[in-house]
Amino acid sequence: MIERRDLLRMLVAGSLGGMMPAAWAQDYPSRPVRMLVGFSAGGGVDAIARTLSARLGEQMGQNFVVDNRPGATSTIAANVLVSAPPDGYTVLLADSSLLIAARAMQNLTFDPLKSFVPVAGIAIAPLAIAVAADSKLKSLEDMAAAAKSGDLNYATSGIGTVHHLAMEQLQARANIKMTHVPYRGASALLPDLISGQVPIGVLSAAAAQGQVQAGKIRVLGLTSPEKLEGAADWRPIADWLPGFDSSPRLFLLASSGTTPEVVARLEGEVAKALKDPAVAQNLLKQGFITTFRPGTELRSEMEKELDRWTELIQKTGIVLK
Repeated sequence: MIERRDLLRMLVAGSLGGMMPAAWAQDYPSRPVRMLVGFSAGGGVDAIARTLSARLGEQMGQNFVVDNRPGATSTIAANVLVSAPPDGYTVLLADSSLLIAARAMQNLTFDPLKSFVPVAGIAIAPLAIAVAADSKLKSLEDMAAAAKSGDLNYATSGIGTVHHLAMEQLQARANIKMTHVPYRGASALLPDLISGQVPIGVLSAAAAQGQVQAGKIRVLGLTSPEKLEGAADWRPIADWLPGFDSSPRLFLLASSGTTPEVVARLEGEVAKALKDPAVAQNLLKQGFITTFRPGTELRSEMEKELDRWTELIQKTGIVLK
């Protein structure tokens, strides 16, 4: 028989054991947290990472250190997270390019829905379909008509980018066909777009705004249903093709196996940080629209986005190396 004092000791131990995850989450973080970014320092995602990490550090009383691991469509950074302990001390600020890579690259060591825990959706980055300021194309309908009547080229920052797949999605929905001209980044694309050498270009809304203000290009359509502040006259493609939404999403991931308590703590702190006007303004400055999503909603959105990219990649035969 178990003596009374032994039974009491077991009950106390069991009670404390049940409290341990919650208590540990209260202590989290007790040391600096590493925020991985799959892009070089100085870009839009990096700027958001530094703004968000600074605010989280202030809120949680520990440093959040940005760790840039650029290359291979963010998969280098993702692989670092895969190999990190699932303790919440390494997280990844990722975007839709990671989901595209998961379906277009071969021999990956991770699955975006199994290898990671969605923490929170942070923002979307609308893309702009643009033409030269003196282009004869005045609307999305003009673009579609020109595509149906002859060969029409469009330029993006590369094969397999969100920009490329957004246009593939548009063509499928509008039942038109255009020829893709991939460039090595937006900086290489812009001069040819401005001069009219390439009739249509797809670039980030942030990159387009300055050129529109300078009178060098015009925007025919925006890939998000939401309008961008400061560009109220830019027409969402969804006004022409109902339900169209093909903007890159920015979100935070943790390692698979991270405790629900730590994930919930991070989710709540991200939600709080995004309500800070200075953080929201910085996102807007970089061309992002703040769209917080809790982890459960983020998982659902990731699943839908993966399905959409998978269908397009299979139709187009895109393979990333």
